[in-house]
Amino acid sequence: MYTDLEGKVVIVTGAGGGIGRETVKRFADNGSLVIATDVNEETGHETVEYAGKELVTFVAADVSNADSMGRLVERTLELHGRLDIAHNNAGVELNGPHLADVTPEQFDRIMAVNLSGVFLSMRAEIPAMLNGSGGSIINTSSGLGVKGFAGQSSYVASKHGVLGLTKTAALEYAAQDVRVNAVMPGVVRTPMVEAIEAEVPGFIDMVTAKHPMGRLATPGDIANAVLWLASEQSAFVSGAAIAVDGALLAG
Repeated sequence: MYTDLEGKVVIVTGAGGGIGRETVKRFADNGSLVIATDVNEETGHETVEYAGKELVTFVAADVSNADSMGRLVERTLELHGRLDIAHNNAGVELNGPHLADVTPEQFDRIMAVNLSGVFLSMRAEIPAMLNGSGGSIINTSSGLGVKGFAGQSSYVASKHGVLGLTKTAALEYAAQDVRVNAVMPGVVRTPMVEAIEAEVPGFIDMVTAKHPMGRLATPGDIANAVLWLASEQSAFVSGAAIAVDGALLAG
């Protein structure tokens, strides 16, 4: 348990499932006041049921829309008066097409959610933290934020970009007590991965074999790293990209 997270106000984007849903629950389990947000209202409300109605509030928002993210932060301040922590986690994938077969519309959609979504989230969140006592931002990148992967050009580009935003924001706001870090998951057993398996049978076995620890990550594995980065246990950590990947990137 992280006692310093009790009473902290947290936004989690992409909270409708997978990593986001589990992170919401872990924050609530530690006594945080969580704003769970997702573009999908049905799955967002399911997260509230899963994580606990007492400490979790669902607010629908679209990370690819600046006005929507501004309203999300405004609503957070209306409800709780401040913002201490943000986990910018929303993301989508495009599996299969090689670069020359990706349409501009497909590329733009990936970038709008995965990269612009992180930019717009931080753009709305940081002023609220500066008006308070600082804060901690954790962005979800990927192991593919530091390497390539055939058939994932758009996703790879977006996750590389997340790391660039993370490091630059960490430098810009370090003196104002806003820490900005990223987690780089390996392949996580989420609905997104299950969807790829449905399209490409054998995908899960193939990527599991690439992880030296012999398994895929669970959403809880990533949530544990997010909570550590949010807590005072990591008070001198900013601008870092933490691999949570079962040694995938080590070799």
